[in-house]
Amino acid sequence: MTNNSFSNWKHGIIPKGLLVAIGGNEDKKHDQEIISTILSLVKKQKKKIEIITTASGFPEEVGRAYCTAFSKDSDHSVEFMHVSTREQANDVNLLQRIIAADVIFFTGGDQLRITSVLGGSPIEKEILRKYKQDYCIIAGTSAGASAMSKTMIFGGDSRDALHKGKINVSTGIGLIDNAIFDTHFVERGRFSRLMQVVSMHPSNTGIGLGEDAGIVIEGGCILKAIGSGITVILDGQDIKHTNVAEIYFDEAIAIEKLIVHTIVNGYGYNLCEKKYLRPDDLKN
Repeated sequence: MTNNSFSNWKHGIIPKGLLVAIGGNEDKKHDQEIISTILSLVKKQKKKIEIITTASGFPEEVGRAYCTAFSKDSDHSVEFMHVSTREQANDVNLLQRIIAADVIFFTGGDQLRITSVLGGSPIEKEILRKYKQDYCIIAGTSAGASAMSKTMIFGGDSRDALHKGKINVSTGIGLIDNAIFDTHFVERGRFSRLMQVVSMHPSNTGIGLGEDAGIVIEGGCILKAIGSGITVILDGQDIKHTNVAEIYFDEAIAIEKLIVHTIVNGYGYNLCEKKYLRPDDLKN
């Protein structure tokens, strides 16, 4: 056990649940590798899955699509809930469904809908409790993944992203506080916007999730790549210099010695030790 992991264990804060963050556009019709992996992580034979479509502008269509994907070739209990108001976020019946769930899956859309509707609500508090205290799977794709971290990116044009103030950052759900997620990362050229956020929060690891790429995070530390896509890791711990605190709005950002890794299915990363993990490392 690492020093950081030991410290977390000593203070009783290693989460018992697993996080699954997906970069978007995952396969929902054919081999369904990422969805199958999520289901395989649940220890029960018959799983209870709740799809939260709060982020989506098309909740009925999206909810039905994920219900179909998660119930393919199985008799799992799969339902979706569109929590669109603060009043609904306090609904006791919806809360009871969250309490009973083995998998809670956030769809894509707009991550600000998730945080503004669910933030501080009984549903959000129960999701946080379940993740910390129960063995459960909290998963999200695209906006649903971006909202998982404590520091959340919610906008900004990638073309101007290495100019101070051009990226919007807010507070996410806070399931994890040592990483920042960005999605559709490779396909939409979002390297520079995650670089800016890591330059401002170098203690956090930037995780750029490509499409049909996902990660499973165990114990808040050990990250394992899944899916067919690419995940990019931006490690800011060894940044020697950045001018981000000295320049004015819209001025260009300089960063010296930002470490970049890429991982694919079978590879991983230790968020606590800031260490790249090859397939043989993950077998140990």
